[in-house]
Amino acid sequence: MNSFWSNSGYELARRIRMRELSPVEVMRRTLATIEAVNPLVNAFVAMRAEEAMKEAKELEARIGKGITAGPLAGVPLGVKDLEDVKGMVTSFGSIPYKKHMAVQDSIQVARLRASGAIVVGKTNTPEFGFTGFTKNRLYGVTRNPWNREKTPGGSSGGSAAAVAAGMVPIATGSDAGGSIRIPACYSGCFGFKPTHGRIPFGPTARLYMTRTWTLGPITRTVEDAALYLACTAGNHWADPDSLPRPSLSYVDALKVRPTKLKMAFSPDLGYARVQKKVMTLVEQAAVSFEDMGHSVEIWKGKLPNVAQEWSDLMNWELYGQIGHDLERIRLELGRTLVQSLDSARALTVGDHMRIQESRTVLNRVLGEVFDRFDLLLTPTMPTEAFAAKGPPPTEVDGQPIPLLGATAFTYPFNLSGHPAATVRVGLTRAGLPAGLQIIGPRHRDERVLQAAHAYEEACPWSDHWPHLHGSIEHE
Repeated sequence: MNSFWSNSGYELARRIRMRELSPVEVMRRTLATIEAVNPLVNAFVAMRAEEAMKEAKELEARIGKGITAGPLAGVPLGVKDLEDVKGMVTSFGSIPYKKHMAVQDSIQVARLRASGAIVVGKTNTPEFGFTGFTKNRLYGVTRNPWNREKTPGGSSGGSAAAVAAGMVPIATGSDAGGSIRIPACYSGCFGFKPTHGRIPFGPTARLYMTRTWTLGPITRTVEDAALYLACTAGNHWADPDSLPRPSLSYVDALKVRPTKLKMAFSPDLGYARVQKKVMTLVEQAAVSFEDMGHSVEIWKGKLPNVAQEWSDLMNWELYGQIGHDLERIRLELGRTLVQSLDSARALTVGDHMRIQESRTVLNRVLGEVFDRFDLLLTPTMPTEAFAAKGPPPTEVDGQPIPLLGATAFTYPFNLSGHPAATVRVGLTRAGLPAGLQIIGPRHRDERVLQAAHAYEEACPWSDHWPHLHGSIEHE
């Protein structure tokens, strides 16, 4: 087999259930890898090594007694530090919350653990997940395993770096404007933002207000993401927006191969700029779907640029989360974050009407797109990864871009709620990953996964990862 760390989560779990691998040995090797590699990239910011090893031993004992293990049996899991793991701090990457202890698992984490996954630690995130690169004053900078001078992206940057560096095969992410797809793209992983409500949020002190946040996986393979979704999808009382569990498992859905899909390809959504070296790889990837028997047509339409509306909603959402603490913790928060919180307080009823009017136009345009096409393809990110400490690029190939131009392709689909994935389409001459975004109609998550899986089989990426493991023995 390939080196231990390159195994998919699906394969690890299968071999553990078949008693070909010991969950204790899997955990031992995982913890050794994290100890050796994490200092290079700073993906994990807190560990539960003793508890993870104890759970691996308990799993091994149950398997030894013939007890059926779950679909994620013994798979090491990283959890983004915006999400609760019982007995661990959820700091949100923020100094005022450095002792904020979780008293229960989030719904997503609880379902992953019930399926057999073992949480090994928490992964880094920018403060409250508010930037597309991962840096905070509590835990510092997270670096890209492909080039440690570059960012892995954000806000699920720690999760993406942990997966790309081979520390864990699967990690949790959340996405309100690209926070799964951005780091998955920059780190060369597979990232999937499901339809809004597919994986329940909660339990939380107050419900989310904007209907933009989603939960989802960052993985090495599409199959791992489908398995993750199969284990976590389904409604829950704590989240009124959560959707029922589909009748067909997402893993089984991958066995179905849609034929002759009609795909739209938009190189710019009508307003974005993309680096030529990135666009070359993305265009090649889009054309490859024609080789698979599908049709790909350039979409010449234009989405409304909802950057300001999205930004206003994000500020408002964060204020709803921590506004009650703002005056007490103001001096401990990052300056830009405080400015965002203050701006949220200035939003008027007229502003909220403007935001919803823009969402209505966006919804109508995308409705027309998916009346004509089965899928929409775009670049995931306009550029290759930028400096680890930021800031995001302000120009593309010498041409200026607006502040949110660096994430121009991701945030619209948070406002619309459509499922979207990113697949690696190759490496630029600088050795940095580029990504193709695959967007589907609402509630057709399985179609996005099927297309991504077909691309993965036609243009495989999972056998090529950065090697940071040194002399660690994994055979």
